[in-house]
Amino acid sequence: MSGHSKWASIKHKKGAADAKRGKLFTKLVKEIIVSAREGGGNPDMNPRLRLAISSAKGANMPSSNIEKAIKRGTGEIEGLKYESYTYEGYGHNGVAIFIEALTDNRQRTVAEIRHIFSRNGGNLAENGSVAWIFEQKGLIEIPKENLDEDEIMMAALDAGAEDFSSENENYEIYTAYSDLHTVLKNLEGAGYKTEKAELTRIPKNTVNADNVAEKLLKLLDQLEDCDDIQKVYSNFEISDEVMMRLSAD
Repeated sequence: MSGHSKWASIKHKKGAADAKRGKLFTKLVKEIIVSAREGGGNPDMNPRLRLAISSAKGANMPSSNIEKAIKRGTGEIEGLKYESYTYEGYGHNGVAIFIEALTDNRQRTVAEIRHIFSRNGGNLAENGSVAWIFEQKGLIEIPKENLDEDEIMMAALDAGAEDFSSENENYEIYTAYSDLHTVLKNLEGAGYKTEKAELTRIPKNTVNADNVAEKLLKLLDQLEDCDDIQKVYSNFEISDEVMMRLSAD
């Protein structure tokens, strides 16, 4: 797995809970609104909405907030109209960065993203510059708890998964992009509790960033803190030694 995956896990443990929670709620609400608008307000008939609701519940978002966001998406409650955009750029050492955004003001969003890149030593690039580096996959996370690794790995493969990893605090199960909902349904039907299920992007190759780790991670942190940005993907690798030093700071 990339250094970005490890860094995300460290940030989750070290982050200021209240501030992170507020920003997370903002992003989750946007995803629910857009999912409901594009696929309807019934999660049983709208897989994207089902995933968004699952993520919101996993973050302990109140049910009233979820219901209100769905109604905003279906038009029952008035609200801002968000549109989906993607942006691409480069960080230090030529690290590729791919951004997914939901915004009600595209000009504001691109100006802020360009500013973040510029002040942190990166640069915004044209669409298509780095998208080819990332492969779209489904990702399901299951808490390790007392589950046997071999048992959950076999269950994941039987459910239709493509790959499996246990290097982080949860078991990570990877699926084909179009198979996420089927594999998730099969695992839940087999009695497994899922921590998270989402569509993601996995880099096909990686770039070592040991010598610029702090600068690069500062850039990624600021991008991820932008309210209009939903997800940030990158293809860097950082050695365990450097990662341990950074996590101890």
